[in-house]
Amino acid sequence: MDSPGLTEGEQQMAQVYDAMYAARASSPITRTLYARGMGDVYPPEVDASSSCDWPLLGTMVANLRLSPGQQLVDLACGTGGAGMWLARALSVHVAGVDVSRTAVGLAIRRVPEFGLPADRARFAVGSLARTGLPDQYAHGLVCVDALGFERDRRTVLEEIRRVLRPGARAVLTSGRSRTSPTLPWKDQAEHVGLILDAEEARPHEPAMWQRLYALWLQHETELRAQLGDTQAENMLAEARTRGPNLQERLSLVVTLRRPED
Repeated sequence: MDSPGLTEGEQQMAQVYDAMYAARASSPITRTLYARGMGDVYPPEVDASSSCDWPLLGTMVANLRLSPGQQLVDLACGTGGAGMWLARALSVHVAGVDVSRTAVGLAIRRVPEFGLPADRARFAVGSLARTGLPDQYAHGLVCVDALGFERDRRTVLEEIRRVLRPGARAVLTSGRSRTSPTLPWKDQAEHVGLILDAEEARPHEPAMWQRLYALWLQHETELRAQLGDTQAENMLAEARTRGPNLQERLSLVVTLRRPED
């Protein structure tokens, strides 16, 4: 699995995420607050900085429809928890790709925690649009809470189609405002030669983020002390800007399939 060259914009993004993952790895506070905010749907082993909860893992298992020994891709994998959990649960191989070299290094170090042989979990630097993976490589793909940061979604979906084998599925999380018109997922999929298999609402997710953002704001002092002012301010700014709009957010999990050739 090659590591493709990153664009200048992707390199800048990588620096931001490198700093975030390094800070969060140095302290348990973000993990503690995620667990409190998500409650009993928090999967502690995954340890994701995202909305990856037990219901989402269940949807992924059901919709990917993988068989033992097949290949899964975890796109924008972060520290790899979701992909490795799925790889172990489904007896498949996982290849994780993330723009952050720090996240990739943390994921590699976590492989023994999941009891996976080294040849069943591989991680490399790459972007949403340039994964470095071969054509028709994956029997399934997951991407959690990353598409919203990509302006050129069509290019990402084209890359996902390229990486998928004929008949393979991708399970993606997505969100939008209930009041802002967007191109329907069926049309987005068709424009790149994919089929929309399922589009399922996650009605509990906005309330989960409301609880989490409230906890971040309540624990500002601890966040600054343990993560540093820059990382804490990034989290607090997110809570202040996104929190008030969560009631208008529609959270989805979307399953796309590459047609059989």
